Amino acid sequence: MVIKVFLASSSGSTAIKKKQQDVVGFLEALKVDYTQLDIACNEDNRMWMRQNVPEDRKPTNGIPLPPQIFNEESYCGDYDTFFDAKEDNSVYSFLGLPPPPGSKEAEKADKADIVENGTHAEETNTVGNLDDLIEVPVEERNGNTHREEEKLQQVADEEEEAQDGEEEEITEEETADKEETAEDETPMEEEEAVEEADEVTEYIQAHAEEEEGQEEEELRQLEEEEEAEVQEDEEEDLEETQEEEAE
Repeated sequence: MVIKVFLASSSGSTAIKKKQQDVVGFLEALKVDYTQLDIACNEDNRMWMRQNVPEDRKPTNGIPLPPQIFNEESYCGDYDTFFDAKEDNSVYSFLGLPPPPGSKEAEKADKADIVENGTHAEETNTVGNLDDLIEVPVEERNGNTHREEEKLQQVADEEEEAQDGEEEEITEEETADKEETAEDETPMEEEEAVEEADEVTEYIQAHAEEEEGQEEEELRQLEEEEEAEVQEDEEEDLEETQEEEAE
């Protein structure tokens, strides 16, 4: 699966450039493989992007602005939805990719699996052990009705249960010690990767707020440029048609 990021290399909008840098910078920080596709220098890229952005995700004028993000042919979203996913620690889910081990998104998914599968496992084990909890009377098994043998067997069972209880307590203590040791031995590389991702997120959030005041005006200018280009193309097509009719 290849992540495609549609960008405008020669955009005159500072806000658009900043958003494109934020998306690319965050993907590189997460070490996600992606491909940049320029819509400013390649008409095919621009037309493909416009045609494949869902209608309900396009702006009022029908012209989607970069950056736009795809996973192969599947539409992921624009900058705003990407930013929301980043805030919610669900960027990999947004991109349609499995989260790497050690990331916050992977830990969230693991906790959800433990809650769901762990409860199911406990119920299954309880049902499976019912047969072990039901003890068949000795008389029904072999017809032996001697009370003395029953008492001796009961004493032996009680001693065995007491011994098993002591062994279980020791096993539980050993298991708890192993779990504490395993938690202390969490790989430093995974912690550093998570910390690095958090630092990138904080950096992007800090700079995203600086230019919010300029976005509306710059977006309006870019939309006007897009509309002017469309109108110019239509005028050129009309002139060519008139020239052909004149000939």
